[in-house]
This record gives sequence, C-alpha cells and structure tokens, in this order.
Amino acid sequence: MEPLVWTRPSACADSTNCPEVAITNDTVYVRSSLQPLSIAQLTIKEWRDLVAGIQNGEFNT
Repeated sequence: MEPLVWTRPSACADSTNCPEVAITNDTVYVRSSLQPLSIAQLTIKEWRDLVAGIQNGEFNT
C-alpha cells in the first residue's frame, strides 16, 4: 500500500479535533485526528455520495 498523505480542512488549523482525509487512486480514507488509528475506507463513488449528501443537508437534524 502506498503511504497515505493526510489532509484536514483549513478551518481546523492546529486544532486537535478535526476530520482528516487521504485520497489514493481508487480509495478515500477518513479518520478523526483524535483517533488516528480508526480509519474508514470508502470507494471514490461512496466518497462523492457522502460529500453530496453533506452539501445537500441530508445529515442535518
């Protein structure tokens, strides 16, 4: 497996509680900076669907 390069939103700056994402050719990895060993693995399509759902307010309560 290629080394993962983790990025976080610029709004997080130096915060210790941020989402982090690493993207490879066919997989998107997501984790919390508070629990860096707990990693969710999504396909590119799953990632796009998740982002679209967030943008469309599907997860708002």
